[in-house]
Amino acid sequence: MAKTNLKKAAKKKTSKPRKTDKAGAGTLHQYRSATCAELRAENVGTVARLSGWVHRVRDHGGLLFIDLRDHYGLTQIVADPDSPVFSLAEKVRSEWVIRVDGEVRKRSDDTINAGLPTGEIEIYIDDLEILSEANELPLPVFGEPHYPEDIRLKYRFLDLRRETLHNNIMKRAEIVASLRRRMTEEGFFEFQTPILSASSPEGARDFLVPSRMHPGQFYALPQAPQQFKQLIMMAGFDRYFQIAPCFRDEDARADRSPGEFYQLDIEMSFVTQEDVFQAVEPVLRDLFLEFADGRPVMEEFPRIPFDEAMSKYGSDKPDLRNPIVMEDVSDHFRGSGFKIFAGMLEKDPRNRVWAIPARTGGSRAFCDRMNSWAQGEGQPGLGYIFFKDGGGSGPVAKNIGEERTAALRKQLKLEDGDAVFFTAGDPKNFAEFSGRARDRIGEALELTEKEGFKFCWIVDFPMYEWDEEENRWDFSHNPFSMPQGGLEALETMDPGDIKGWQYDIVCNGVELSSGAIRNHKPEIMYKAFEIAGYGPEVVEEKFGGMLRALSFGAPPHGGVAPGIDRIVMLLCGEPNIREVTMFPMNQQAQDLMINAPSTVSAAQLRELHIRLNLPKE
Repeated sequence: MAKTNLKKAAKKKTSKPRKTDKAGAGTLHQYRSATCAELRAENVGTVARLSGWVHRVRDHGGLLFIDLRDHYGLTQIVADPDSPVFSLAEKVRSEWVIRVDGEVRKRSDDTINAGLPTGEIEIYIDDLEILSEANELPLPVFGEPHYPEDIRLKYRFLDLRRETLHNNIMKRAEIVASLRRRMTEEGFFEFQTPILSASSPEGARDFLVPSRMHPGQFYALPQAPQQFKQLIMMAGFDRYFQIAPCFRDEDARADRSPGEFYQLDIEMSFVTQEDVFQAVEPVLRDLFLEFADGRPVMEEFPRIPFDEAMSKYGSDKPDLRNPIVMEDVSDHFRGSGFKIFAGMLEKDPRNRVWAIPARTGGSRAFCDRMNSWAQGEGQPGLGYIFFKDGGGSGPVAKNIGEERTAALRKQLKLEDGDAVFFTAGDPKNFAEFSGRARDRIGEALELTEKEGFKFCWIVDFPMYEWDEEENRWDFSHNPFSMPQGGLEALETMDPGDIKGWQYDIVCNGVELSSGAIRNHKPEIMYKAFEIAGYGPEVVEEKFGGMLRALSFGAPPHGGVAPGIDRIVMLLCGEPNIREVTMFPMNQQAQDLMINAPSTVSAAQLRELHIRLNLPKE
């Protein structure tokens, strides 16, 4: 086990070893009188009983050393040839489960292990019982070498014995417990919402559950408790939270499980957007301070409008550890000798030229590497200027001339040894690539901080976005959000200009949650869905419960739902969410350990009135 967890375990002793002689050992508990992290120098001379897994066996010329491991830690067990169970001890192998009795002895000064809480003592075996043998292991527990993910997931119960993963799961449990305590202290109440729900036309694909009692009809596992938590507010409960399971049939990513995940679901009544921020921000900040292990945590979360986030960082989930801020430099290229950019600006008033400053990146070699990287990303290239000897170098500088180059340098506050890269066109088409280039430059030049946690709120999201494939407006965020300007905005403004009272929490470039101030008026709900192409009959069919609740007196309310898995992933310093999930699926949404999903019997299908229509191979 890791040192930090061992120290915590040592503070939470399960029982005190009895001060007894060997003859009294029979009075001990059947399996253990102490955990494998509990015994100290003060226990020398007592008889203890431990049970656990054989972590490692070492044979030192007649003396046999066994590192015995349980959930709490390690204790060194010693068997010498005079022990009555020496021959039995020689048979044990890694991951066998054994019970040992023996005298607690102090280690000699030269064998003390200062890195182990039990490192001052060892137990000399008087009695040993093999509780369970282990077959040859498909992956090692000791040492934690890299192993293929399919093996790790198939034998997850073994993988979970490994130190790092075991500690991640324990940290997750501590984080969840801390969140529950903090939310309760903030005056929130935990309520549970249904798992069997109704399918929704919005969001990701639902997981459907056929109804036996209602043939041809289906439940859906909730993508989130969205409607239920709003209904809780309409029922008058004021402040709700839940560690809520959510289910979405979507592809896996490093920061997203393919089937299920957990979120800290929150809803509040009679609140503005700022009220939600004031309630949630201290909970997250103090949680990260508690588990950051000394890494710095941002004290105040800046509010960044969506449009500003896209123009400065090329992303609505910016990593603020990266100091690079992009700027619009279009005016320096209008009518310039760099015909590619000048022509774009003249052709379409929506087109822009953005600059990505790269301090310390001022060498042709680095600029060429970035240009090659851009081509590998499917781009024609990445224009650049690098500065030396008081001027700018490179094809862009040559074409726009010294005066414009100097003006660019002044605007961006760059010096000799720095560089700047350019992207151009309609920002909605190149902003995302610009953001990836910003990230790449920050990492390559080691400008991005490696430690610490930087948060921000992204606010003022567009209420709608244009769907090119469907040729219609669609919700860009939560469809139950209150538009800024209310019904008047929906009736008088272009849908692309309407902002919603919608917000995200972002930490280190990871979106932790989405939230919103909710619409609480039926007429606004009808109009909002009408713009997205849903008639009143669809709204009434799919969201009848919500409409009925809104029509019987609904308070203004809002909430947010930070993702538990992503919070734990950040605090554990893990790049992949499967490293902080007890029993994850693989990227193909399969549980290799229990073989899910699986086929079911014909009798089960008949009971559900289902006939399979499988695709042809």
